[in-house]
Amino acid sequence: MKLNNVMNFRLASLALGLALGSVQFTPVLLGQSQSQDPSAQQEQQKPRTFVGKIIKTKNGQYALLTDEQAGKGVYLDDQEKAMQFEGKNVKVTGVLETAKNLVHVTEIEPS
Repeated sequence: MKLNNVMNFRLASLALGLALGSVQFTPVLLGQSQSQDPSAQQEQQKPRTFVGKIIKTKNGQYALLTDEQAGKGVYLDDQEKAMQFEGKNVKVTGVLETAKNLVHVTEIEPS
């Protein structure tokens, strides 16, 4: 019985290790509730400034990594402009579309 438990533990550890080893960055931004009042939705339509590093994600899209340790960031709609800054720290100005975790880019410049 003990041998069976040890083998199950080893298999579970191996599966967990494989799962964690295959995890890569996917930008995540904690969004606000979908049941917002109209004034909060208007705030989202205003251009904002985001600071971080342009990276290429596992799925091939460029994103702005805003918190490297937490793995948080946003996708960028202007992929051509973002590509020019890959691996660089930048300041992005644009409108955040919370539902898609996407910034509609107005400007990207080195920070």
